[in-house]
Amino acid sequence: MELLTISDVRRCAHKGPLSARIHVQVSAAEAKSTREGKPYCELALADACDRMLLRVWSDHSDYRACESLQASDFVELNGEFAQHQQFGLEAKQWKVRALTSEEVSDLLSGPPELRAKQSADWNHLTARVSAIGDPRLRELSAAFLGEFGERFRRTAGARSYHHARRGGLVEHTAQMMRVAEQVAPLYPQLNLDLLIAGILFHDAGKLWENHLPETGFTMGFDERGELMGHISIGLELVNSLWRKVQASDVAKTWSGLSPASEDVRLHLLHLIGAHHGEPQFGSPVSPKTPEAMALNYIDNMDARLEMFAAGYLVAKPIAERIYDRVRPLPGNLVKPLDKFAARPEQA
Repeated sequence: MELLTISDVRRCAHKGPLSARIHVQVSAAEAKSTREGKPYCELALADACDRMLLRVWSDHSDYRACESLQASDFVELNGEFAQHQQFGLEAKQWKVRALTSEEVSDLLSGPPELRAKQSADWNHLTARVSAIGDPRLRELSAAFLGEFGERFRRTAGARSYHHARRGGLVEHTAQMMRVAEQVAPLYPQLNLDLLIAGILFHDAGKLWENHLPETGFTMGFDERGELMGHISIGLELVNSLWRKVQASDVAKTWSGLSPASEDVRLHLLHLIGAHHGEPQFGSPVSPKTPEAMALNYIDNMDARLEMFAAGYLVAKPIAERIYDRVRPLPGNLVKPLDKFAARPEQA
């Protein structure tokens, strides 16, 4: 049987029953029952791209195998997968085995296309940071990547809603930088150096809120992340790095720079604090500069378009070309319009 990712299984199972193999890490295996009292086992599974819940019913010959699965196990599930209209993905005629160490290593690395994308995103991110003209923002950003780069590359963009996978924060950040580079020439009042640095640091606190370990896909909970939240952590992180950079030898040449270094620091902190847009969404302050407003909209656009892309894979069809709402998007999803493709004689 073909080896597929969780996303592949989601996509294909919508079309009908699918025979396949998947390599996953078990996040949880729990015995449950329906409202009618029918028992089943619910498996929480994850790979480098996605996560899913898989239900195995009690009349299945291997139902008891669920009891042997432990959180953090790396396994292959080999069988038939189907999409139930009410219960989501189900497994039939399935077998389970532990992965070899080589298979675990391949799984942790992610599929080739994801590795290539995240590598390209990381290269773009680091190149864009190196191109920052303001030496204070450039040195601050380089210090951050030098100290926390590897942790950054294992961090998810969110816990569930968008880019919720290892390396998702790198994807989100790099794409936001690409958008900023396209938008800034259209609005000359924008300070692109400040905006790029704000994009780099806006979710830096998620290195503690949404960090994934080197050895798995289970996103734990961090006490700092719980007590402070990623915005507060980001503000503290920038201030800490700023003090270190200001104490370095290179900072001795910055005394005559304009704008003043303290103004640069305050404006960068404002971008981090205001990037959620409104207090009701967690920001301690509303956007009060053009760069802060641009960052808020760029962040929201990239997150929501990612939600649409992921939503079409899991949303239940409720009518022709219409799918049930996937939160936090505001309403039902509608199949997007295909792009125009001219016929050869029309080109």
